[in-house]
Amino acid sequence: MSEQVEKFKRERERLNEHILARGNLDIKRFFGLDSAVYRDGALDAKTKELLGLVASLVLRCDDCIAYHLLRAGENEVTDEEFDEVMSVGMVVGGSITIPHIRRAYRFWNELKD
Repeated sequence: MSEQVEKFKRERERLNEHILARGNLDIKRFFGLDSAVYRDGALDAKTKELLGLVASLVLRCDDCIAYHLLRAGENEVTDEEFDEVMSVGMVVGGSITIPHIRRAYRFWNELKD
């Protein structure tokens, strides 16, 4: 895993700890819901992460894309599956997603290094 990927993970964890330490019940509940929705259910966790990745791509959120790429890696998403997800995201989101797709490919490659 590249230094950039490790830096993203550490910074995300540090900031989440800071946010949750403030004790806001609404935020804690939302974070809990966010974690729960990606667990295995009628759809497996891998599929849900890929759905989250497409949504993040269409919404053009680079932090969200990076997070779902991390989770996709943990769920053993293949390069072929990744390519198809990027295709779906681009068709749904249009050409404005191309810069985010470029960064997603860079992050995906760094994740695997």
